[in-house]
Amino acid sequence: MGELPVGRRVAYWRRRRNMSQQVFADRLGRSKSWVDKVERGVRALDKVSTLREVAAVLRIDPDVLIARDEAVGPEREPAADGVEVVRAALTRHPGLLSAPAAPTDPVVYRARVAHAGATYGHGRYADLLRLAPALLVDGHRLPGGQGEQLVWAYRLVAFVLVKFDAAELAWLAADRALAAAGDDPALAAVAVVPLGQALRASGRPQAAFELAVIAAHQVAPLEPGGGTAAERAACAAALLQAALAAAGAGDRSTVEEMLDDATAVTEPDGPERAAVDAARVAAAVLLGDGRRAVDLHEAFVGGPAWGRLPIEHRAAHLVDVAGAYVRAGDAAGAGAALLHADRLVSAEVRIRPAGRTALADVLAGAQRPDPHLLALAEATGVAR
Repeated sequence: MGELPVGRRVAYWRRRRNMSQQVFADRLGRSKSWVDKVERGVRALDKVSTLREVAAVLRIDPDVLIARDEAVGPEREPAADGVEVVRAALTRHPGLLSAPAAPTDPVVYRARVAHAGATYGHGRYADLLRLAPALLVDGHRLPGGQGEQLVWAYRLVAFVLVKFDAAELAWLAADRALAAAGDDPALAAVAVVPLGQALRASGRPQAAFELAVIAAHQVAPLEPGGGTAAERAACAAALLQAALAAAGAGDRSTVEEMLDDATAVTEPDGPERAAVDAARVAAAVLLGDGRRAVDLHEAFVGGPAWGRLPIEHRAAHLVDVAGAYVRAGDAAGAGAALLHADRLVSAEVRIRPAGRTALADVLAGAQRPDPHLLALAEATGVAR
């Protein structure tokens, strides 16, 4: 027992007590999915209070669950600590902030937002969480008429919170972005993208769809090639959120309509069209079309559009498509996708809950996993 991960120890003692996962979950007041993830090592069991609750239900001493070389603290992952710090910053309503002696310098703040955007785009999520609280506070101290940069700051924060399954918190950040957008329809569409993500992650695809469609229509060019580049990009991004929301609701015809509309307002060789191509794959994944998603993905990565996506987007895309490979019965392809994602942005697989779940699922379905995948699982602490 001394060599087993915590999750496997929990599974061992649960079986010794003749409890199913459902019975164990009921006694803990948790979901069966939570128990399954703990036992597979996808979800870390590293809070002292939670360990004590689990040990009490299993009728064992908490020390039995703790490995000799493990130190249990509030959280092992710096990203988890960062989420809590951002939570504290968001709960201090901006209207209650004390007025500073001098406002935030807009030029300096714009550079800070650009740096935060690059940090996110390169997958340094824990670093962005550390930057976020001061970025939000200082954004509310900008001179009047400078709300655009605050929209982008809140947007980034909402994006990274969705990564770590803090959907309700992301919803709050995205709502603040929408409020900061004011009457500017292009900025509103920019803010709707993370709001759509947060609503979809919260199980509200219909609300996400309605908001995204409204935002897209408010900024949509009236004729082909019309509007500014920023307006067309904002319109396309909102339409993609509408497409993904429709996919989450199983509405295939609307998915195609939204994707076609997004294609119509993007340039063939631009990054926005690459995002449309990636969304076609993501929509197929959400619709459960594993084989079609794999075919679309392989055609996409084989072309020039793949390199136009930010590194973060590519890595997240690979995590999503791993599930499509599993549905298509291609465990090797799923493993290769995750290893590729890990090379691009290690946080997508090693820290982000969706990546850890995908890794556990691939290992569970593989008869002879790639040794590199096993090494990744060991380094990540995900049990097979």
